[in-house]
Amino acid sequence: MSGPIRSGIALVVEDPAWRAHRGLQAQVKRAAEAAARRARLRGDFTILLADDARLKTLNRAFRGKNKPTNVLSFPSDARGYHGDIAIAHGVTAREAKAAGKRFADHVTHLVVHGVLHLAGYDHESESDAQVMEPLEVKILAGMGIADPYRAAAP
Repeated sequence: MSGPIRSGIALVVEDPAWRAHRGLQAQVKRAAEAAARRARLRGDFTILLADDARLKTLNRAFRGKNKPTNVLSFPSDARGYHGDIAIAHGVTAREAKAAGKRFADHVTHLVVHGVLHLAGYDHESESDAQVMEPLEVKILAGMGIADPYRAAAP
């Protein structure tokens, strides 16, 4: 019999725009915990809630892309520390609006996505995506969030 998955999740709110969303920080923690449990990720990690400028800087420095992105994951090789996840408020808000999704639901998806990357999941190849995406969908369904990969009804 195994015990609960222990994860120390540090949440760093760098952009004050994130604080305008009531209950969102608790939702981010719940999503991270759910994804860590499902992926059997034992250990610590950090989630940075930042602005677009910060994600642009990180994206340029680590991926060579001079533009902001919604989420970045930085897996760590350190024992017991799995890495960092950074999420951009503006990009995420624009994507949610364009897709007709609730902001909190889209953020939750990005958190789950980022945690799975820290756990070693990827979606670069079709076969990898066929493993990672259904796992994301299951975790989100457990939180009452619709499949983010299915097109929203018009």
